[in-house]
Amino acid sequence: MSTTDHKKTAADPNDSGIDPESVTISGYEIGTLYGPDQVPTTSDADPRIPDARIGTPGNYPFTRGIHEQMYRKRLWTMRQFAGFGSADDTNARFKYLLENARGTKANTGLSTAFDLPTLMGRDSDDVLSAGEVGRCGVAIDTIDDMERLYADIPVDKVTVSQTINGPACVIWAMYIAMARKRGIAPSQLGGTLQNDILKEFHSQNEFIYPPEASVKLVVDTIEYATQNCPRWNSVSISGYHIREAGSTAVQELAFTLRDGMEYVEAAMERGLDVDTFAPRLSFFFNAHNEFFEEICKLRAARRIWAEAMKERYGARNERSWWMRTHVQTAGCSLTEQQPLNNIVRVAYQALAGVLGGTQSLHTDSMDETLGLPTETAVRVALRTQQILAHETGVHRTVDPLGGSWYVEALTDQMQADADGIIKEIDDMGGVVEGIHKGYFRRSIAEASYRFGQEMEAGDRVIVGVNAYQDGNEEQPVEILQIPHQVETDQCDRLARFRRDRDDEETARALDGIRAAARNGENVMESLVEGALKCCTLGEMVQAMADVFGRYTGGPEW
Repeated sequence: MSTTDHKKTAADPNDSGIDPESVTISGYEIGTLYGPDQVPTTSDADPRIPDARIGTPGNYPFTRGIHEQMYRKRLWTMRQFAGFGSADDTNARFKYLLENARGTKANTGLSTAFDLPTLMGRDSDDVLSAGEVGRCGVAIDTIDDMERLYADIPVDKVTVSQTINGPACVIWAMYIAMARKRGIAPSQLGGTLQNDILKEFHSQNEFIYPPEASVKLVVDTIEYATQNCPRWNSVSISGYHIREAGSTAVQELAFTLRDGMEYVEAAMERGLDVDTFAPRLSFFFNAHNEFFEEICKLRAARRIWAEAMKERYGARNERSWWMRTHVQTAGCSLTEQQPLNNIVRVAYQALAGVLGGTQSLHTDSMDETLGLPTETAVRVALRTQQILAHETGVHRTVDPLGGSWYVEALTDQMQADADGIIKEIDDMGGVVEGIHKGYFRRSIAEASYRFGQEMEAGDRVIVGVNAYQDGNEEQPVEILQIPHQVETDQCDRLARFRRDRDDEETARALDGIRAAARNGENVMESLVEGALKCCTLGEMVQAMADVFGRYTGGPEW
């Protein structure tokens, strides 16, 4: 791989001499053949020992995986995303997923998708929620909704992931309060709170408070988890959405890890010892179509994170050096045209995630470009993972691609380029400063535009979209429809909840949340109390907005 030409792209008119077929999605020009002259894979002193950059599985810098035995000892967690309509609808889907996962050697975890009003911290009866309740996820307004969402599910035995960001601390407080009412202590709960607010400013726009206040709330959850929830991952630092917004794999890699460093620095400034919280940080990456690029991205990510935690932040606990990650197949790669092709795309993307060494995996459903996944599509997505786990044999040896000259060369190049981007962010003062300067949005927009040009020019072939069209692009696929009655029923339920509560107790609880925010205290205990005193999601979010304000974007946006 050329170190001078690897960034040339097929869409650039100055690169007319480059064969578009030799260029990856991220713009790397790939050589015809790789050999020992491209990259050292063994030690100079002893050719029987791997080069220090590559190492061995379970050992620093973890290029080949964070566990010595990897999937030989324990398969990845098959974590399917679910959430639509009411809490009762999603509870039924959770039970369906758990039932269909029986008999597998892999652990099965639940992953919760929330609707847009919940993601934005608004109650279902808010005027801005109209038409969106229960549409793209489950509607959660109160502790009553949380109880129905996880009814009959042993939350002290099943790990639960919650894809929530702006109001993450509130949703998590509701979950903890729900468990407390069942007699389950926070220390018994296992799962992951996505809670990565920085990437919202880069790509997804589901932020509520200014960046500085938003990071403060993330640190509150890190601190609370460190003190009370030893089995809980308080932040899942997410590159997935950055990639979905149009970034390259290298931008996803660099932006994600630098966001993680921002949280580490903020938590250390709070006074937390890095080794008390870093082992419970986790990551979330995209698995796109560029097969080897995705594998090398995960290998490079582990190495960059391990080196940063050890050298930059002085972590001494080996678990602080681990980059534990969840991978989800690329929703943005799925096509409305010939949707059955998406099953094939997802299978290869899932294989890349496994060969890259992920700890858990979600496989998208073939129909997600058309609507919420149907039970049939969800079953195919889960079966894809089960076939991968039990029929392909990929779990039989650890890091089977380790030592490949091509894989190691591409891993090295992606690390070098990501390190360069991380330094650029450092030089501008960190992630929050970069947000205010519009750096991340500009970078992602440029990459997305370049990919669009390549696709329009036909240099980037998308099967069934700009090539291999057979006149039957709209294959019949069942679509899950969410009736408007879901919104009506949810608003009626919320009205009854408000009518039946003690308004004075609720008001005192909201005052307690404002006081904690105003005094710079950790807000988590006041939010748990608020959930138990029947405050709604929107009320608790607004109580903090009364102190922090709401963010609409800087002048550069």
